[in-house]
Amino acid sequence: MSIWNYCVTAHKPTNVTHSCVGYFTSKDELNLIIAKYTRIEIHKLTAEGLEPVSDVPIYGRIATMKLFRPPGETRDWLFISTERYKFCVLTFNEETGELETKAHGAVQEKVGRPTDHGQIGIISPDCSLIGLHLYDGHFKVIPIDERGNLKEAFNIRLEELQVIDITFLYGCLRPTIALLYQDSKDQRHMKTYEVLLKDKDFGEGPRSQSNLDAGASIIIPVPMPLGGMIIVGERTIVYLNGHIMKTIPMPYSVTKAYGRVDADGSRYLLSDHNGMLHLLALTHDKERVLALKLEPLGETSSASTISYLDNGVVYIGSSTGDSQVVRLNTEPDAKGSYVHVLDTHINLGPITDLCVVDLERQGQGQVVTCSGVQKDGSLRIVRNGIGINEQASVELPGIKGMWSLRASSAATFDTFLVVTFISETRILAINKEDELDETEIDGFENEEQTLFCCNALHDQFLQVVGGSVRLVSGSTRQLVASWAPPPGHQINIATANNTQVLLATGGGNLVYLEIGPGTLTEVRSCQLGKEISCLDMNPVGADPDSSALAAVGLWSMEVVLYSLPHLAELNREPLGGEVIPRSVLFCCFEGMPYLLVALGDGHLCNYLVDATTGALWDRKKISLGTQPIGLRTFRSKQTTHVFAASDRLTVIYSSNKKLLYSNVNMRDVSHMSPFNSESFPDSLAISVENNLTIGTIDDIQKLHIRTVPLGEQPRRIAHQDSTRTFGLVTIVEESGGWSDHKKANALRLLDSQTFETLHRFEMDVNEVPCSVLSCAFTDDPLDYYCVGTAYMKPDEVEPNQGRILVFAVEDHKLMLVAEKETKGAVYNLNAFGGKLLAGINSRIQLYRWASREVGTHELMPECSHHGNILALYVVTRGDFIVVGDLMKSISLLMYKPEEGVIEDRARDYNANWMTAVEVLDDDTFLGAENSFNLFTVRKNSDAGTDEERQKLEVVGEYHLGLFVNRIRHGSLGMRLPESEAARIPTLIYGTVEGVIGVLASLPQDQFAVLQRLQTALNKVVKGVGGFSHEQWRSFSNERKQNELVATNFVDGDLIESFLDLSKPRMDEVAVHMEISVEDLCKRVEELTRLH
Repeated sequence: MSIWNYCVTAHKPTNVTHSCVGYFTSKDELNLIIAKYTRIEIHKLTAEGLEPVSDVPIYGRIATMKLFRPPGETRDWLFISTERYKFCVLTFNEETGELETKAHGAVQEKVGRPTDHGQIGIISPDCSLIGLHLYDGHFKVIPIDERGNLKEAFNIRLEELQVIDITFLYGCLRPTIALLYQDSKDQRHMKTYEVLLKDKDFGEGPRSQSNLDAGASIIIPVPMPLGGMIIVGERTIVYLNGHIMKTIPMPYSVTKAYGRVDADGSRYLLSDHNGMLHLLALTHDKERVLALKLEPLGETSSASTISYLDNGVVYIGSSTGDSQVVRLNTEPDAKGSYVHVLDTHINLGPITDLCVVDLERQGQGQVVTCSGVQKDGSLRIVRNGIGINEQASVELPGIKGMWSLRASSAATFDTFLVVTFISETRILAINKEDELDETEIDGFENEEQTLFCCNALHDQFLQVVGGSVRLVSGSTRQLVASWAPPPGHQINIATANNTQVLLATGGGNLVYLEIGPGTLTEVRSCQLGKEISCLDMNPVGADPDSSALAAVGLWSMEVVLYSLPHLAELNREPLGGEVIPRSVLFCCFEGMPYLLVALGDGHLCNYLVDATTGALWDRKKISLGTQPIGLRTFRSKQTTHVFAASDRLTVIYSSNKKLLYSNVNMRDVSHMSPFNSESFPDSLAISVENNLTIGTIDDIQKLHIRTVPLGEQPRRIAHQDSTRTFGLVTIVEESGGWSDHKKANALRLLDSQTFETLHRFEMDVNEVPCSVLSCAFTDDPLDYYCVGTAYMKPDEVEPNQGRILVFAVEDHKLMLVAEKETKGAVYNLNAFGGKLLAGINSRIQLYRWASREVGTHELMPECSHHGNILALYVVTRGDFIVVGDLMKSISLLMYKPEEGVIEDRARDYNANWMTAVEVLDDDTFLGAENSFNLFTVRKNSDAGTDEERQKLEVVGEYHLGLFVNRIRHGSLGMRLPESEAARIPTLIYGTVEGVIGVLASLPQDQFAVLQRLQTALNKVVKGVGGFSHEQWRSFSNERKQNELVATNFVDGDLIESFLDLSKPRMDEVAVHMEISVEDLCKRVEELTRLH
């Protein structure tokens, strides 16, 4: 690996932090806007549910997000501020469908202590000002004029330093804030202030309230006519308005989010830390609040945000579990819950650990993540590509082609599956017992290989064999018409649709027939002078039954488009190179007609095509494998997709008017056909090696995610190949609030295929597992699971006691074979040359596996190294040990086996609080730290002085904007042997935000081109909200701000956004780059293979 790194997102952030509802994209369509740390998703509400409108990256971590409507506007505007003190106001342009920036700026102070409780952004009900609480003791005001323009911001001093929450109140003459704060004695109080814009100061507010619930954390402003505010605590809810005060007690709970149901503010939804949803109702006489009422509704994911959509439908955004769209019913279900889940949006975050495994042993990595918190804890199995779920299989060697037929033109489902071999054709059908049985269609020629077969209009079947074209009645199953080539000619290639047939009869002869009721008529034939290799005339025009175009692939490495019925040449496209086209296909994706041309070396060319003139443009070429490709269309969930069968099976589909390619997790598929039968709806018939398989296909998407709910929080995971198991350590929340029966923290043994728990080993009371490892020891043939733990005692700041437990797996059970007490928490474990290396508090300790009495072993300490504050993250390579410290960045140690010591070699002297480390190569190491940065360091082996050799030189810095918890070697993409991507080493990282990312080390020349492309893209594509990409990606933490750009890292997300650009913008980038658009597309598409 090298120091030039390409950093790209394989799975976007899924943790939801904010959401709001309003009329943003148009004055008539209600929108749900969701913030996921560094992205904004805009959805519109339709009768069918949420429909995505836009999903855009933000160059910043979103801290606050609010919709507001300036006076005179018909639509809402969106205000966003980021954690790095930038803000913007966005509107939606209905014509272009893009976000536009109305205003942007920075609100950073040179001095000031950032708030402990996070940034707060609020907008006054009359939309006259924006208030921001960013630093202790300051309230920043941004006035808004009548036209919605932002005026110069100013600060007002706040006496209250520990502010918990702030909101604007309704129904006040001047903008009035209510703030909830904590004093030096940890008591919580509420105070109100008027904002005096002219004086740039606060005036005395209408009321204050001291000594509230000690856990009071949220102020909810109540709209007019009721007015006032609700203060939500841990044991009470209080309504305050003037002299009115209403209080209601509640069982202990920490309210995490609220959402207003009614416009008049008489009902609110509250969600607590356990995901219990409550309805808070204000009983009133339309002027005054008379009482409060709190009703439990049911359980959802633990919410971070709640947005009431419409008609009892609520969006629950979660940062610890899956987000949900739920309906609130008027009557409870059997379990007493009023909550019915309509839709679930998968969230991988927070990812606390991951491992990369090849479970199917196909050379394709899958990522297994520890995701979620507490009751929402789960394992997620993430793989690139699409799975086929086998429904039925039969042994049938030597298949040469397959087609499905409906019993009549009007039938919805397929009845017959025509399977052809070298010298015969067999017809299969599903019988009453749902089994595939052989049947007959009298008019078919069974003693020859079928070249093509399909349904035709007027309830007819069409079969093409070498000697004839046969038209068979669907009702009588008898032959009604046939056509034979002239003597001495044989049909080599055929294609047809409902009304037309196109044949190649050798020597470059092309024949065109038309199908009528019981008739086959030869309309035209012509001599092309070149051998024909493939044909297609799938209708892509207005008429679904007949085509105006025919595509012909020739041995002269070109594709020719002809008009039908005249067979007049419209367009000739040379393919370049030395390879013959093997399959051509017209296909419509998202209403756009394409021509796909598959070549004999595994490459695929795609063109946009004009369905009337046959003009081709926008050529793109991509490699899908190494063998010839066969193309077939199929439908899944009412959408047409294309199968490309080669040595790697690929599904071609379209998203946002862009063709995407997804691997199918099956090898060596020779033929496939859609087979949508009543017993097996939406299925495919696939011939693999000697079998015919009927199966359904997963959702068509790039990454496929499988969820294994755990009901408790997963912490660390390890895979053991020899026993085909996973070792998973889970922790249980101490309060046990969401679980009736108390479980202990545990090591769970899981089957690596089914993910069932085979065995569970429970830890001692107060014992928390911190690490798990699968390893083997010197002179011992077995593989073991090792678990490192810590005893968490309430009176200890840092654990002083822990254990290392060694387990063998016997008959799917965990057997404890050795344990070793330690003087501290065992934060990590590594296999180290047949020994065990442990990071215990500030110490690195090496153990060897010593044999005792017959057949038993124990861990014996060999040597150790002190010198860290907390050695939280350790990775090894050879005899080198890389340590990521709590706050002392990365250090490099070396084990000397002859002397039996571990000694310091070098360290990075920057003060970085580490969150993950990994080795890139023998000299370069990668670290992630808690201000969301990645950096690489290199050891100076060639330096002249000892002092320089002891220093790890920082060679790369990059602001990722995500909190990385784990980095592992591995790849998500299928490594195709001839592709460039196969030679690029990759790492995979998992983050709190639910992101799975890929870091690839590139050769310097390729990196230099991408750096230029990144610069060119920044000139052409501006960041949403006017935020700068260079500033966003520059390294930044509390101690160090790089105003410069990132060093030796390029942003793969920006690079790959090139493929989504419009053609004029692509051209603009290409001009800056002085490289052709096609060449740039090819380079970038090659990189998309990395994930």
